[in-house]
Amino acid sequence: MTSLSTDTDTGTLTETDTDVGGRTDYRLDDGDHERFSHFADKDKIMEAMVTGTPVVALCGKVWVPSRDPKKFPICPECQRLYDLGPEGRMREWNDRANRD
Repeated sequence: MTSLSTDTDTGTLTETDTDVGGRTDYRLDDGDHERFSHFADKDKIMEAMVTGTPVVALCGKVWVPSRDPKKFPICPECQRLYDLGPEGRMREWNDRANRD
């Protein structure tokens, strides 16, 4: 289950996922995560910065945050998915799953 919220103090968008079981597959991606700021759960980002565990962004990027996100442009895919809203994202992800 996924929900989005915005921190009114910082304006930071966060995504919250609830794990319903299973094993998490951490595949670190060397792609464009170095060039963009991604949307992800604020608490998970803070935890990752302390423990070094990977975080999954809205766009699906998996990375260990270590840089100031304010210094980079927002990931266009994260922004597009955020703009779809929760129902739109769910619809898109279900469509993708049905195609595979």
